[in-house]
Amino acid sequence: MQRVLVLLLSALDALVAAAVGVAAAFAPLTVLWFVAFGGGDWQGLWPTSAAVWQLGHMVPLHLTLPETYLAEAGIDPAAASFVISLAPLAFAVFTTLFAAGSGARAARAGAAPWGVAAGVAVFTALTVVIATTGTGGIAEVSGWQAVLFPAACYTVGALAGALAVATAQGTGPVAALSARLERAGEAWATAPELVVRGAAAAVVGVIGASALVAAAAVVVRGGRIVALSQSANLDLLGVSVLGLAQLLYLPTLVIWAMSFLAGPGFAVGTGTAVTPAGTELGVLPGIPLLGAIPETTSPLLYVLVLLPVAAGAFAGWIVRSRLEPGGEPVAVRATLTVAIALLCAGAAALLCVVAGGALGPGRLTETGPAAGPVSLAVGIEVAVGAGILLLSPRSRRDGTDDAFADPAGGWDADEPARLD
Repeated sequence: MQRVLVLLLSALDALVAAAVGVAAAFAPLTVLWFVAFGGGDWQGLWPTSAAVWQLGHMVPLHLTLPETYLAEAGIDPAAASFVISLAPLAFAVFTTLFAAGSGARAARAGAAPWGVAAGVAVFTALTVVIATTGTGGIAEVSGWQAVLFPAACYTVGALAGALAVATAQGTGPVAALSARLERAGEAWATAPELVVRGAAAAVVGVIGASALVAAAAVVVRGGRIVALSQSANLDLLGVSVLGLAQLLYLPTLVIWAMSFLAGPGFAVGTGTAVTPAGTELGVLPGIPLLGAIPETTSPLLYVLVLLPVAAGAFAGWIVRSRLEPGGEPVAVRATLTVAIALLCAGAAALLCVVAGGALGPGRLTETGPAAGPVSLAVGIEVAVGAGILLLSPRSRRDGTDDAFADPAGGWDADEPARLD
């Protein structure tokens, strides 16, 4: 009976995740459609809403502008067809977090495989329905991408939530790996769980620091953002729609900030670069949020590199606090440091991939961070921070030197403290 309840709740979670995500695109478009067109032809409303939701899950949109629009706007016919693949990641973040909660609940109920499978199956079926019924209009998508990419977001979230609960309960793949390593010694048996904890702490720390940097940029460049908003001469409805669209892109902006504080920076068009060492920008689109990008930078901003290092040190402190009082061999601590750095580098690479893409035709086909340089920088910086805590000598106060301990387990007050 409990398994059936988990299946039903997981299926309901998938339904709610898809429905809320689509509604977040459909509702404002409905208001815009009614105000702008007076409730006229509604045939393009659903395909447009489906396309926005799919773009939010990294599905590229292939747009072809009508000839009449090209003539009225004076756009070169060569730019009539282009791709938009820079995703408003708020949709994907919501889907992933909602799925994580569903997977965590299924794991706590002891039916993680069944719950995750049910949720993923229902959500995938809904993506098929959306992809099938949402065709038409000026935006076209690849059928397999429209199904695979949103389903992948839900699958990753559900698995991550189930894995987190299983790890906390001492079960699941992490516990199985620990059991296999137990024959190599107790020190190695705890390594998988410590790596997961440390990498999670470092990733959260880096993302949190990136969010603070992005918020600081918005505050500092607030005047420029307001000026760009005013230059658009939008009415109240236009300002509301534009503001909502920019809110949906805030997670994307946070990942761009991560690439900036890591060092390599990001691009806003072909041949451009925004890094702490300097900026090289061309003409930017008149999107107010892009006003947060600094026109010039100073090498002094490389001090921001200390933020990922601090995140690595925080992860190292968490892991070190869970090591045995007698201390672990250097080989174990070095392995923990490298493993944490590799997982963080992989997470940074994935974030850069989903936060990059095309924003329009021409030079705007290349926007966002480069996954390779950013992941390498984040991995090295986290490794430095974690290594400082994990590889540094531990004093006898940490309980690593038993040579001076008295039989009762205390320390000999007459023996001076020394480092091992």
